[in-house]
This record gives sequence, C-alpha cells and structure tokens, in this order.
Amino acid sequence: MNRRMLFVLAGAVSAVLPAIAAAETQLTVYTAVEAVDLDRYKATFEKAHPDIKINWVRDSTGVMTAKLLAEKDNPQADVVWGLAATSLLLLKTEGMLEPYQPKGVEALDPKFVDKDTPPSWVGMDAYVAALCYNTVEGEKLGLTPPTSWKDLTKPEYRGHVVMPNPASSGTGFLDVSGWMQMWGEEKAWDFMDKLHQNISAYTHSGSKPCKMAGAGEAVIGVSFEFPGAKAKSAGAPIDIIFPAEGSGWEAEATAIIAGTANLEAAKTLVDWSVTKEANEMYNAGYAVVAYPGVAKQVEHLPDDIASRMIVNDFEWAANNRAEILKEWQKRYDAKSEPKS
Repeated sequence: MNRRMLFVLAGAVSAVLPAIAAAETQLTVYTAVEAVDLDRYKATFEKAHPDIKINWVRDSTGVMTAKLLAEKDNPQADVVWGLAATSLLLLKTEGMLEPYQPKGVEALDPKFVDKDTPPSWVGMDAYVAALCYNTVEGEKLGLTPPTSWKDLTKPEYRGHVVMPNPASSGTGFLDVSGWMQMWGEEKAWDFMDKLHQNISAYTHSGSKPCKMAGAGEAVIGVSFEFPGAKAKSAGAPIDIIFPAEGSGWEAEATAIIAGTANLEAAKTLVDWSVTKEANEMYNAGYAVVAYPGVAKQVEHLPDDIASRMIVNDFEWAANNRAEILKEWQKRYDAKSEPKS
C-alpha cells in the first residue's frame, strides 16, 4: 500500500470514528416497568435518538429499590426510567440522584414532579389501585362483588383474595400507603389484620393478582387498573372495581443517578421522557399519564379515574416506608408466595 492510499484510508477512518463513538453511547437504565413494555420504550426512544442505546436492567419495584440502595457507593445505573416516585424519594434522601430540570417539564401536571427546584425526579404515569373480581367463580361460590375496601374483610371472602406483597411490589406498597393515608395508621393496621384472614397468598407482582382473578385462580385480585382492562379485553370474566373509599396510587418516575459518566446522554433521555410523544407511549400501558390532555380513555375503564385517586403524600410514604414494611412483614409475610 503506497503512502497516498494510506493517507486516504486514514482520512476515511477519522471521518467515521466520531459517528461510531456517538452511536456507542450506552446508558444502563434501571426500571420496574412491565417487561412487556420495554421493547416498545427502547425502540421509540432510540428512533428519536439513534446515537444513544439503552441497556435495561429490570426487576420489580421493591427488588430494584433494594438493588439501587445496595449500590449507593458504587452506582451501576446511569438513569432510572420507570420506578415508583416513593422509591426515588428514598434515593434522593440518600443523595443518589442528580437534580435536573428537563426541558418542557412545566407542561406536566405538578403532582408528577418533585417539589424541589431543580427536581430530582419527574413522573411519567400513574397506576391506580383497583380490584379484579371473577364473576364466574364468584357466582359459583354464591358471593356478592365487593364495592369497598372494607368489604374485603367480610367472612364470605375467606381464602378468595390475593394481593401483592408491599415489600416487593410497588402496587402492594401503594395499597398499604393509601389505606394509612385515608384512615390513619391504627385503623389501617386493624383493617389489614382482618384482611389477612381472607388472603390466600401475597404475590411478588402487582399485576399478578389481577391475572390470577382473570384465570379463575382467585376470585378477587387486589391489583391496579390496567391489567384488569387488558384481561377483560382478552375475554377474562372479570369486573374492575374501584373501591368506594378511593384508590391509592403511585407515579412511575424518571431520574438521573448522581455521578453518571454519561450525564449528557442521561439528560437527553430524561428530556425525552417528559415529552408529549413519550406520554402518548405511556398511555398504551397506563390510563393516567403526567402530560395533561394526552391520555385517551382505555376500554373497560371509566374516564374519571383521576378523580378516584386519593390525595397522595409521596414524602410521607417515602419517609415511613421502611417502618411500614418492617411491621407488615412481621405480621403477614408467612402467606407470601415463594420468591422465584
């Protein structure tokens, strides 16, 4: 190879290298988003930003929260995209989040944005507590559908209720947190003591109780609204019930992990996570999203879900989470299903 050819080759390589470098920006993104949604999230974001690639690490809310806290002194994630806001508030307290005000965040409903300026987390959507009731199995047993949380303590439901374990499931924790915020701690523990008598198992997934009700493996699944709508659309004989007292809820949210070596790419992802386009994407899996006016009504769900959501104090829930879970596990963990 002569000198001229070497020069041409070197020029070509130097022209390509920046593009390769840009294409190789990798973000490790921790999430508790339902696994079925991850490919869609990744594809939609990477289409808008082909220079940034997402590598998911996914587990349930409780497990992912514990993993992040365990990695406090040696963080492995760049971004958390889709974890409970109460979990992110714990990380914020530990100084693990990089405060950042994403472009366009002012368009979001304020209850989906951290109160500090700049915010340490921004919300995406909400999952709202609801019951899935199998009408076929209920009729076989001569049961009447519950209309309230307190109905679940009726003796007729003994052994027919499943709910998520709040230590491993964000849905389970929003239930417990919601009851405590609605009734006060003493009355909430009294309710849970009675409910425990009717529980057949505590699951480690928030959607599983609804899936079990849909499959006839349980009569009543304490879950959240969207798996119910999905199961009903697939033909499951279930009613989706929003209890009369109101529904606890949790926001899925996004944050940057402090100390990330990929800060600019992380900011780009968080900027995109609050866009109208991203919220339209969330609406495929959640009936309530952070960007007002975006959510379209979901088949089998009422159009006033937001009005059924209780006033939720995320700060209280985050500050009391450890003590609540410790007490809950002491009282009820014996009925939790084995961890896979």
